[in-house]
Amino acid sequence: MQTIEEKLQEHKQSLNVVQAPSDLEGRLRKALEDVPAKKKNINRAMTWVASTAAVLLLIIGTYQYPAFAYYGSKLLDKTDLYSLSFSEVADQGYGQTVNKSKTLDDGTVITINGVIADDNALLMYYTIDRPEGSVFTDSGSFRYQTDKIQGFLTDSYSKGGGGNNSKDETHIERIDKFDPVSPFSRTLTVTFIEWLDNGERASYPISFNFEANKAMNSIIKEEISKSVPVDEGTVHYDSITASPTSTIVKGHYEMDEEGYPRFSGNTKLYVNGTEMKSWRMQSDNTKKGILGFELEFDVLPTDKIKTIELVLEDFPGYQKVEEPISLASPSDQSIKIGNEKVWIRSVTKTDTGYDIVIARKQFTFLETGNLSVQAGDIVVPVSSISSSRPWDLKNGNILWEQTYSFNTMEEPEHLLLDGFDYIKTYDKTISIPIDQKK
Repeated sequence: MQTIEEKLQEHKQSLNVVQAPSDLEGRLRKALEDVPAKKKNINRAMTWVASTAAVLLLIIGTYQYPAFAYYGSKLLDKTDLYSLSFSEVADQGYGQTVNKSKTLDDGTVITINGVIADDNALLMYYTIDRPEGSVFTDSGSFRYQTDKIQGFLTDSYSKGGGGNNSKDETHIERIDKFDPVSPFSRTLTVTFIEWLDNGERASYPISFNFEANKAMNSIIKEEISKSVPVDEGTVHYDSITASPTSTIVKGHYEMDEEGYPRFSGNTKLYVNGTEMKSWRMQSDNTKKGILGFELEFDVLPTDKIKTIELVLEDFPGYQKVEEPISLASPSDQSIKIGNEKVWIRSVTKTDTGYDIVIARKQFTFLETGNLSVQAGDIVVPVSSISSSRPWDLKNGNILWEQTYSFNTMEEPEHLLLDGFDYIKTYDKTISIPIDQKK
């Protein structure tokens, strides 16, 4: 397999080749369909002709989209990308310099220094400077924020960011992250928001030329199409896109019961046997009716990539309880059921019946629909359940306990429980094939 540097050199040779993305037809079709209809047929026809001509000019006359339009001696890791100023990033040959400013009514200057874009995200580096003799207040850094970036086939929302204030509180440097933008956008407009003292907000759009040939495309883009069966459904891993800003794994759930699982579990990414840092996990609702998810990891290493593996370390599981649980000797000792444990801490007589204190791990949840006790010849359902409260074991572990009340004057002998949900260890590995031709 080629190193990233070899990939860059190979793609450099194809820079002058016009290469449209595979989904271009659908995206252009959608853009044309979004053109508002006119009342007169002649206007509709002229609109279609003009739009079609514009598309042809875009493809044939003005736009060249390289397969990988970025060269550099080495890739920065994600920590570098988010901690360096754009001038430091640009010194190493990264991104597109913008240097576009807007002066607000009070003299504050917002400057877009540059952007880095790829298939996973757009990073925008910008500064905010107060006028001479003025400083940011304590909430000054929260006064300004970005909303979204718009352009041709682009409507990308901010996904957060961060930055630092200068010691004299007159200058802020920020890096904000956005959804990926279309490489066919020639002009991008980012909207800045200022929260005014009266509680209202002001909007300041700043437009700049976007040069896709200075952006960065993907290093690896592979379909995975593999799945892992879990107790109550299936976890599907659909694709992986590795770019110079991050590595994104997309997938979806097919669960026995409607809706997302209670917890997302933990998926780890290993490259050449080394675990990659995980940054976030979020739901992905871009496809209607699909319970999608998106995992973000650190950038891939620049040395030769031999193996890429995903490991579903844990995920919600279900443990069926086959036998009644004895209440004869309550204590702080655990009762093992399957691979999980519960604790029957106490059985106490009350004025209305009996209270049973049951402890469990934080993400273990007893199924309470049919929870009951056997008291003599009768089965008594639970009448009330308290809120969870911590039980500190004083050894670094904290369990959670609840009081379950039962209206019976006869001392209960067994707890009848259908089952419980818990975080189950799966440790299932999926190997991702790597196209050796890339």
